[in-house]
Amino acid sequence: MLFSYRNIEKELLMESLIVERKSSGMEFSYPIVWESSFQTLADEIRRIHGFRAKKICIVSDSNVAPLYAEEVRTALAPLGLTVETYVFPAGEEHKCLDTVTGLYRFLIAHKFQRNDMLAALGGGVAGDLTGFTAATYLRGIDFIQLPTTLLAQVDSSVGGKTGVDFEQYKNMVGAFLQPRLVYMNMKTLKTLPGDQFASGMGEVLKTGAIRDKDLLYWIDAHEQQLQKRDPDALATVIRACCKVKAAVVEEDPKDKGLRAILNFGHTLGHAIEKCKNFELLHGQCVGIGSIGASWLSMKRGMISEDDFRWIQKLHRDFNIPTSVTGLTVDEIVRTSHSDKKMEEGHIHFILLDGIGNAVIDSTVTDEELRAAASVLIR
Repeated sequence: MLFSYRNIEKELLMESLIVERKSSGMEFSYPIVWESSFQTLADEIRRIHGFRAKKICIVSDSNVAPLYAEEVRTALAPLGLTVETYVFPAGEEHKCLDTVTGLYRFLIAHKFQRNDMLAALGGGVAGDLTGFTAATYLRGIDFIQLPTTLLAQVDSSVGGKTGVDFEQYKNMVGAFLQPRLVYMNMKTLKTLPGDQFASGMGEVLKTGAIRDKDLLYWIDAHEQQLQKRDPDALATVIRACCKVKAAVVEEDPKDKGLRAILNFGHTLGHAIEKCKNFELLHGQCVGIGSIGASWLSMKRGMISEDDFRWIQKLHRDFNIPTSVTGLTVDEIVRTSHSDKKMEEGHIHFILLDGIGNAVIDSTVTDEELRAAASVLIR
């Protein structure tokens, strides 16, 4: 366990957390910073080792940019750099190569060089798309993450997975590139719509289920504070999730083994997300998929029925859907086979061998998948 229920609140919530991996030399090292505004952003960027940028491009979508782009631009002013802003249409459907192409053209037109930097401002779509562009423009330039959604703060902004969707395949095209800084302005969560908050909580509950049962106990005990978006309660949960994510990424940065446990709920969740044509948010689909994976874990005798019911309860407490309408079992199972987690015809499915102990399993059959999917359809 990474946390004790008795000690979880004793964490220094606003102290930065360093994500780093060392082998023969330093592979990567960057801080995750929690603040209540963007005011210290310039200071944090100055601390980046080897920082030499003359230009920074803020990349954001049409929903987030009107809220925060100018505030970030002002916060960057003390650096004395040229600050550009690229805004793309909001929505998962724009997390694609066409949007990346538009960003490439913008960077070329504004003469961005290898020492310059991108800043991903927004949720997971902005972070993944900006990171992929940074990984591939001029064979790689630096980028930082400025996540403004709960889902991005607890998951996608940390770890260096970047990518875009290709046709019907989610995150099929991508690259690994660690950010140089993850800067979280906690006040951005105040403007988060309710469904986006629920989506983020889907990833929070996933994190507790795979690696930190005590975190789930804490969430259960502090539901009301979290529902009210109490800053201290949110900071506790976000930091706990980032510690789990950092520990996994440090051990397995390129998804060769342990990191696969972060995909708990994603096999069925991604299939539902695609079958519903992205009408549901990612974290909502992960929540539904987590229920399916938990049910299958129960059927295999790996968790108890009480454990399964508790996981269901936590999802319902935070308005995360636990089932889906308008789909068939065949659709879900067929689509799950197009997932990139397939290897030699077998799905790397993540199950729970007890809450807080996720395991990678390649023996899940289509019959089991069908049974799990049937539980999710109402």
